[in-house]
Amino acid sequence: VQLQASGGGWVQPGDSLRLSCAVSGRTFSRNDDTWAWFRQAPEKEREFVAAIRWRDGRRGVYAESVKGRFTISGDTSKSMVDLQMNSLKPEDTAVYYCAVGLRLISSSLRDQSRYDYWGQGTLVTVSS
Repeated sequence: VQLQASGGGWVQPGDSLRLSCAVSGRTFSRNDDTWAWFRQAPEKEREFVAAIRWRDGRRGVYAESVKGRFTISGDTSKSMVDLQMNSLKPEDTAVYYCAVGLRLISSSLRDQSRYDYWGQGTLVTVSS
């Protein structure tokens, strides 16, 4: 199984950016799987950003720091999950990772140790 993240780059504060993650090598269950994005800023621990589960009607779950600015979406038919990032701030600068977790319960969505597959990461730099 491979997850390939793309779309990172350098933007100015207030700009938007869309990240994409393509999954290959496995057909994921619409009901059992959770797709998510995490990020790791320089000299910081990796942290949860957003997750989506199709059993929840595609409602996203978000970190407080990105709620209202970021939107996670996915298409199981194309095996892709995107992260639309608006109103970017310098503190959003990080390497962003996509991940897939199998049969996660609601209380585990923010726990990176529960995820089974990871992409290689894509760098987002927000700076003027």
